[in-house]
Amino acid sequence: METKSVAIVGAGVSGLAACKHLLERGCRPTVFEADTVLGGVWAHVPDCTRLQSPRPMYQYSDFPWPESVTEMNPDHLQVLDYLNAYARRFSVLDCVRFGHRVVGMEYVGVDEETVATWE
Repeated sequence: METKSVAIVGAGVSGLAACKHLLERGCRPTVFEADTVLGGVWAHVPDCTRLQSPRPMYQYSDFPWPESVTEMNPDHLQVLDYLNAYARRFSVLDCVRFGHRVVGMEYVGVDEETVATWE
């Protein structure tokens, strides 16, 4: 079976998770991140920013917060540390191309009717 190459735009919370799951399925994901760091919006928030939702509601299902984070609403630096730890744990960092801004894309593949039949 052919190994699928998949492009992911952004190394934020969702981009990291998408990359991790694609790696588990044997794909070759490439994450294009315009910034020089991962974390998406978390990398550019005011210092006073904290999670709005409780910590247990803002975690990956397969990667709990470290025991050292006891605050119910961790601050942005703790969130960035958590995201970096996730990326390291699941070898996502090797797939990220920092400093690569996506300015456009075009779909090349099967027609819409075929896609609609996929499960």
